[in-house]
Amino acid sequence: MRALLKDAVSNQHPLLDPLAEDMPMLKQKGFSLIELLIVVAIILIIAAIAIPALTRARVAADESSAVGSLRSINTAEISYNAAYPTTGFTTTLSALGSPIGTCTPSTSSGCFIDNVLTTGTKSGYIFAGGSGTCGSPIPLSCYSFTASPQFPAYTGARFFCSFEDAVLRSSSVSISNPCPATTAPIQ
Repeated sequence: MRALLKDAVSNQHPLLDPLAEDMPMLKQKGFSLIELLIVVAIILIIAAIAIPALTRARVAADESSAVGSLRSINTAEISYNAAYPTTGFTTTLSALGSPIGTCTPSTSSGCFIDNVLTTGTKSGYIFAGGSGTCGSPIPLSCYSFTASPQFPAYTGARFFCSFEDAVLRSSSVSISNPCPATTAPIQ
């Protein structure tokens, strides 16, 4: 036993001597923990770079959809006013839109906008109508609609509005209804 221990200490034993010629090679299977941690770190770095860009793209898409929806509302208001001149403009989306299914045009459902926009929520924005600044004579000669992000900075960073002049306006702060004429138009 003493001889075996003496050989081991003096690196004469083949299993304890890393430079021994006749030592069997051990094959490594799989990845080491360090290699796996490096791969995970690289994936996290790529995700940290990509997620803000994807969020900005989504915000831009939601804002574009809100602008397009307000344009549709303006066109629907002009069509509604032409179709129902004794009523004038309307202040509700349900009067401009259509219920789910078949739509029969009337003053309560004009069938001018789709049923998704009729609900008042579309692509991360909430749409609200109002009577504008002219009061409430019949036929109504003015209207006002606003579009506000459901979750500011996530679904949209800007607020939008429009009234009977059909100019789309935007602001970085919340816009009250009726849409103020002093709000800057979209460039």
